[in-house]
Amino acid sequence: MLGIDLIFKVAAIGIIVAVLNQLLVRSGREDQAMMTTLAGLVVVLLMVIEQISYLFETVKNMFGL
Repeated sequence: MLGIDLIFKVAAIGIIVAVLNQLLVRSGREDQAMMTTLAGLVVVLLMVIEQISYLFETVKNMFGL
């Protein structure tokens, strides 16, 4: 996954989570809105962690470690 691709995916997740959050809050489901927000955050963090892991593997291979 390239950097710009990651940015677009994170933005898309953010938009979806924001819309779902607003719909849930307006229908009186604040707990579900919070869980949706947390789930979105976890998905984004997993994507970022995957990219950091890829970065470290690349650096390792570059230096023959």
